[in-house]
Amino acid sequence: MKKFRNLIIMFSITALLLGSFKLFAKSPDKTIAHVELNAPYDAIIVPGVPYKDDYWGRVLMGRIYWSYYLYKNGYAKNIIYSGSAVYTPYIESKIMAMYGEQMGIPKQNIFVETDAEHSVENVYYSYNLAKELGFEKVALATDPFQSRMVKIPSKRLGVQIDFIPFSIGLLDTLQIPEFDEIPSEQAYVEDFVSLTERKGFFKRLGGTLGRNIEFKE
Repeated sequence: MKKFRNLIIMFSITALLLGSFKLFAKSPDKTIAHVELNAPYDAIIVPGVPYKDDYWGRVLMGRIYWSYYLYKNGYAKNIIYSGSAVYTPYIESKIMAMYGEQMGIPKQNIFVETDAEHSVENVYYSYNLAKELGFEKVALATDPFQSRMVKIPSKRLGVQIDFIPFSIGLLDTLQIPEFDEIPSEQAYVEDFVSLTERKGFFKRLGGTLGRNIEFKE
């Protein structure tokens, strides 16, 4: 009974999340117009989602394909995939890097940030990595829901980036290719413990708000 109730909750959350994409998303024309006006970016930051989690599969592919689209069309010179092993034993940024490379992004233009466990951390840690790599013009390229969610906390942390969420309408018009099997074992973490088991609710909530960030000098 408990398992069934949890499944209902997860389906409800997923439906709400996917529905919110359309609520917050710009039209395809406005999305591309904004990107063309401000591109090219030295790097775009792409936050991870749990790998091998059916609930998040569409979100994962959407973020990866958006990064590929931006690179392929000359809007972004480099990609920074961000994310640790948070809810599943796979380092999210490494998984996305494998898919991105398979799509056609050159390996030398792909970078990974492997410490972030929350969206605000994705932005902050990746922004610092971008600066260390000498990248000046940086943008967050993700789904519209997450983009809206992290905009205010990111500015509060002094992160100076642009926000270029993908449009659901745009993705619906694109042909996302079939993927070959990736060597996911290379991103697998032995003795993995999920974030929900390592940290209590209020600690995780603090992370969501950016309170667990290890700030750099």
